[in-house]
Amino acid sequence: MTSIAKGGKALYGAPLGILMLEARFPRIPGDMGNATTWPFPVLYKIVPGANPESVVLKGAAGLLPNFIDAAAELVRHGAEAITTNCGFLSLFQNELAANAKVPVATSSLLQVPWVQATLPPGKRVGVVTVSAASLTPKHLEAAGVPLDTPVIGTENGQEFFRVLILGEKDDMDVAKAEQDILDAGRALVAGHPEVGAIVLECTNMPPYAAALRDALGLPVYDIYSLITWFHAGLRPRRFSR
Repeated sequence: MTSIAKGGKALYGAPLGILMLEARFPRIPGDMGNATTWPFPVLYKIVPGANPESVVLKGAAGLLPNFIDAAAELVRHGAEAITTNCGFLSLFQNELAANAKVPVATSSLLQVPWVQATLPPGKRVGVVTVSAASLTPKHLEAAGVPLDTPVIGTENGQEFFRVLILGEKDDMDVAKAEQDILDAGRALVAGHPEVGAIVLECTNMPPYAAALRDALGLPVYDIYSLITWFHAGLRPRRFSR
């Protein structure tokens, strides 16, 4: 066994880098921005100038250089792959992958084609997003999502949208936020009975995925399912022989 340790990076043991938006709302366990969510270490980098309003409601206009620079910094520090904490950043999937030169998974929406492949004939994936009005064909195309995919947002809810996107307050009623997700999911299935599985676009929705699964009786996928899969390729499990 060799006794020579190899260097070349600033940080070790956390191969996944997460690009974060600037925000002050609470990040409860299950939220992508809560480090206890992950069963493995991660590296975080807040992207200057990028906040939920500018990314979700304003199409991340002018922010690509900021994300490219932030991703490069994470890679210099030791990240071997990059993800982001907003599903709307699917817009930057190709550009970030080209510039970071490591694997990049910008959005939970990347799962839609995979999930569709698992469903029986006649069933399709439905998407719950924080803002249906802001989720454009460009966002969907960048993630490989069919443009006729059923989509519903939380804009008309009591808590989730106004805390996370509008930033109306720094605290959050978790029960009301969960109800917003449940109401959206139920409305989606009621309007599209062919939906056989749900993908949650928003990286703040995993805390409510289990409740939505119980309410609908359908598989629910989110950024947690994407990133645990993504990380599994970075550090495959070693089995005893």
